[in-house]
Amino acid sequence: MVKFYESSFSYDYPFPAVSLAYFLRYPNPYAKHVLSTDVIDRRFDPDIQRLYTTRLHLKRSKLPPAVLKLLPKGFLGSNSDTGQSYVLEKSVVDVKGGWMTTETQNLEWTGILSVIERQSYKCQLEDESPASQRGESSDIGKSGTTEVTTSTTFVSRFGQGGLRTARRKTHIETASKDNTVDMGDDVSPKRGFLSSWSTSSLQRTIEAVGMRRTREALLKSKDGMNVVLGRLRSGGLVEVLEGMRRDRETISGPDGRWKRTWKQGRGAQDDE
Repeated sequence: MVKFYESSFSYDYPFPAVSLAYFLRYPNPYAKHVLSTDVIDRRFDPDIQRLYTTRLHLKRSKLPPAVLKLLPKGFLGSNSDTGQSYVLEKSVVDVKGGWMTTETQNLEWTGILSVIERQSYKCQLEDESPASQRGESSDIGKSGTTEVTTSTTFVSRFGQGGLRTARRKTHIETASKDNTVDMGDDVSPKRGFLSSWSTSSLQRTIEAVGMRRTREALLKSKDGMNVVLGRLRSGGLVEVLEGMRRDRETISGPDGRWKRTWKQGRGAQDDE
């Protein structure tokens, strides 16, 4: 089963500011669940003026309780208690054309629910923007607004492996029977129909839960971006970095996880 969700909105900031804020959006007050961000690959093509980036985000996340209730007990094993998951992000920024495309997908629990989010950012000329029509102006580098279109795909394959195994077992049992008394045409279709119906219903429910959660996450993501853009407007890059430091301290304390580990190591050396 597959479900789709689409939405569109705009930032009252020009494209250069929005594209910069995108790469500096973690951490922020609306994304305290993001623990770390690592750049896996980054390259710039000077001929076509495009920046290609691949990043990995580690987030504090669990499957929604509504989904966990649908799964057999012990299905996830110890993975259900980790509370962390990885998200892969790929992006392309066209500096000359003034557009950016992004794609994110979960790397955990893909057999239960795979979520792929694609976003398109496009600069809008000032004379075409709603802010300009209201007589307002954005003052970050250049004027104008940025249009954002989001398309999210939800795919649940939960139960398909077990269903294929059951069908294969039924086929073998039917083939081993006496050919003169072939009950396969009477029994197998009914059993397959009921199994397919229950599996499809479960998949649709899981996808619906994922869609509701994504809608809420998109609203928080937009609010977080606006916080970063506001900092960029009021104090430039210095204010953005200072805000990131404050948010990081709020999430993990004034020292942070890695700084505490470093201090413990230094203390052990001093004792020696």
